[in-house]
Amino acid sequence: MSSNLIPSDKRWIITAVLLAGLVGGSLLFTSFLRAADDAFFLCSSASAKSRAIAAAADYAATPIQLQAIVHYATSNVVPQQNLAEISISFNVLKELAPANFLVFGLGRDSLMWASLNPRGKTLFLEEDLEWFQKVTKDSPFLRAHHVRYRTQLQQADSLLRSYKSEPSCFPAKAYLRGNERCKLALTGLPDEFYDTEWDLLMLDAPKGYFAEAPGRMAAIFSAAVMARNRKKPGVTHVFLHDVNRRVEKTFAEEFLCRKYRVHAAGRLWHFAIPPVAANASIDGGDYRFC
Repeated sequence: MSSNLIPSDKRWIITAVLLAGLVGGSLLFTSFLRAADDAFFLCSSASAKSRAIAAAADYAATPIQLQAIVHYATSNVVPQQNLAEISISFNVLKELAPANFLVFGLGRDSLMWASLNPRGKTLFLEEDLEWFQKVTKDSPFLRAHHVRYRTQLQQADSLLRSYKSEPSCFPAKAYLRGNERCKLALTGLPDEFYDTEWDLLMLDAPKGYFAEAPGRMAAIFSAAVMARNRKKPGVTHVFLHDVNRRVEKTFAEEFLCRKYRVHAAGRLWHFAIPPVAANASIDGGDYRFC
């Protein structure tokens, strides 16, 4: 995940997003305390005040949010995604947080994503070891894993053809952990990746702009499998960046499905994918996801 260097007068974009949440939280915190004082004096109930204070604590800024404000307010480097693209994910996070948020790639926006999911689990996966070490050194509080992928961008077309003849890739049978037969399944990743049911997935990595790069084929396929296998109520939100590129667009339409696309802005597509239980019955011999 790369970043853009922009003039200082544009820095307000990310800072404003973060400050909005914190200012709102501060106002709620104050209102809770005032309500608690009223309850205390009117009802002489110490327990009422303690309950209100405990509730207000849920709106207090977390350390990572404060760190994000300081970072983006004093830096010329901001996330690669523009305000319209970020707002799509931000609006979902406002509704779901605290949530389980999986982000493919570490970058200048990692601190922002983590701070927008306070008290939730935000996990980052990064394939570039040197970049992984740099980012985690600068931000050791981020939850991140260095991972390896078994695909290359130059294999995209052959992978799109071959999965149709491999039953372990078919939607009715697909799984991820240990699925060596399906070349599009993400295998060999940390247990946390498989053991967590993710509410949101941001696909802004791995690299996909030169032949030997891993490409996002497996990430897109695996996001579809995880979404379809969801056990909790509700949909899985998948955000795919760089849809202006052929591979990202083709694999999104093959596995994430145009009918599940709910928003689009710039180079970002947002899909809300229901679990398979919410779909019509599926033919076990059918390779089609959409």
